[in-house]
Amino acid sequence: MTHSSDGKTRDLITSRPGHGWDHNMHRHVYHDLEAKHGPHYTVYNRRFMCVYMDDLDTTEGYWLLRTKAACLHTGEWPIEIVGPDALKLMELLFVNNISKVKPGRCGYGVACFDDGGLLVDGVFVRLAEDRFWYVQADGDFVNWARAHAKGMDVKVFGTDTNVSQIQGPASMEILAAAATGGIPSPFGYFGSAWVDFGRQEVLITRTGYTNELGWEFYTEPHHDAHALWAHLEAAGAPHGLRMFGLDSMNIRRIEAGILNANSDFDETTTPFAVGLDRFIDMENGDFIGKAALQKAETGLRLHGLTCPGAVPRVHGAVKVDGVQVGKITAGEHSPFLQTGIGYALMDKPGDGPGSVVMVECIDGALHEATFCATPMYDPTSEIARGKIVDIPKRPA
Repeated sequence: MTHSSDGKTRDLITSRPGHGWDHNMHRHVYHDLEAKHGPHYTVYNRRFMCVYMDDLDTTEGYWLLRTKAACLHTGEWPIEIVGPDALKLMELLFVNNISKVKPGRCGYGVACFDDGGLLVDGVFVRLAEDRFWYVQADGDFVNWARAHAKGMDVKVFGTDTNVSQIQGPASMEILAAAATGGIPSPFGYFGSAWVDFGRQEVLITRTGYTNELGWEFYTEPHHDAHALWAHLEAAGAPHGLRMFGLDSMNIRRIEAGILNANSDFDETTTPFAVGLDRFIDMENGDFIGKAALQKAETGLRLHGLTCPGAVPRVHGAVKVDGVQVGKITAGEHSPFLQTGIGYALMDKPGDGPGSVVMVECIDGALHEATFCATPMYDPTSEIARGKIVDIPKRPA
């Protein structure tokens, strides 16, 4: 099968006049405001998410993120879980100890099938003792959660809320200018808060998909979305804020060691295989997949890699001595590291940083690549935590 990441073709969505068959596709509330940039979309949770814009080169978008601030209107889908048994259901669905996350805080939720294979991941916000929003990555989760809620005093439903990310070194300055009273306190890493943006109360979270300093905001159906964006755009204008596409963000998330559901992992990989086992709490009740994970192979199969000669092709072969031993799950050129980067999912565990392999690249040829630890820099997320300021200079 030919994949869209082969460097030759990619099937994306563009808007055109008329009516027709797009009943299960959902535009986010900023769709018409993106139009002036010439956006091109992928489908994510049946929602359109911009991957690139005609008026912003992917590399320029990357440097905007690294040196100023950029906003992505995502396809992430907040699922509400609310009621007396909300925590009970959350602790059944996820491998994490959800009870450790107090109201007003966020967590990272990893869900598995009964056999220990990964279903989906995402950030959750604990809005109250008995109310959560799970901001899921692309995947079949809401009906899975409903099915397992049988007999519980809880409601599970998808919301019409849209999630947007403002990320980059100027992001907190933009928040200070946009929010009445400035940056809320406390608002530490993985915190949440309700703020006044131009007389509209909006939920924000100290999270993101970049490992850059940043935050996300949640546009609900009752908000005046155009007025909200105008307010944020005005606050961000002195700092160069603008909308951009996922292609630019994708480079940074690979550098940061952040995974993507259904490409870097899926139902065939356990948390151990892809380095998510640190989120498993085996002392936490009888969550779905626990019995299987207790007996699972614990070796790591997913590795970061650098490829100085070319850009690894997603779904391309990873070979040793001419024999395929794995596949590429992500590949980009890093403008900062000045090399091709990506992830390789091996058929078996056993390799590690420093291992040399041959990988199929977007030019159709095999190139030498070396496995590396992830994140590829800032391993303890000091940038995202606000502990250090890192505004890189563009290579000459």
